[in-house]
Amino acid sequence: MVKTESSQRLKTGEKAPDFNLIGIDGKLYSLNDFNSKTLLIIFISNHCPFVKARIRDIIDLQYKFNNDELQIIGINSNDPNYEGEGFDNMKKFSKEYNITFPYLLDETQEIAKTYGAVCTPDPYLFDQEKKLVFHGKINDADNPEKASTRAIMRENIQKLLKDEKIVNDFDPSIGCSIKWKS
Repeated sequence: MVKTESSQRLKTGEKAPDFNLIGIDGKLYSLNDFNSKTLLIIFISNHCPFVKARIRDIIDLQYKFNNDELQIIGINSNDPNYEGEGFDNMKKFSKEYNITFPYLLDETQEIAKTYGAVCTPDPYLFDQEKKLVFHGKINDADNPEKASTRAIMRENIQKLLKDEKIVNDFDPSIGCSIKWKS
């Protein structure tokens, strides 16, 4: 595990870059398939202890808000040949954690590069126009063993739904580095 902090390439107010990625359900997804008031795109992986520690919080977010209010999309950009990664392992991970949102494979890693994602989890929150409003933490726990005391992403989604300003639009997430192809 290489502990990595997210960096900001995609800036607040910029549109979400489009994608055409296969989901573990066999369907091809693009940005236009999602029309909720908020969109949370999270770069995740199957093996990362940070993702495993926060996956329940991510799944709970989808349950907290209805589909009109929030749509979560998980994207795996790790080298599919890295241990524990790849399409079949994504299916196993999804089943093990009962993931209820689309989980997509970025096999070429181009989508992660376009977004500027460098770690897992690396969350990006977009408004209804698919403009970036927040890039950062799910909660305030900075390592897998720590319990969270503040649900940062939930607070920001609630602010966005109430048309309130998100004061801190970049709060770097911390996780495992994305495993880039050699």
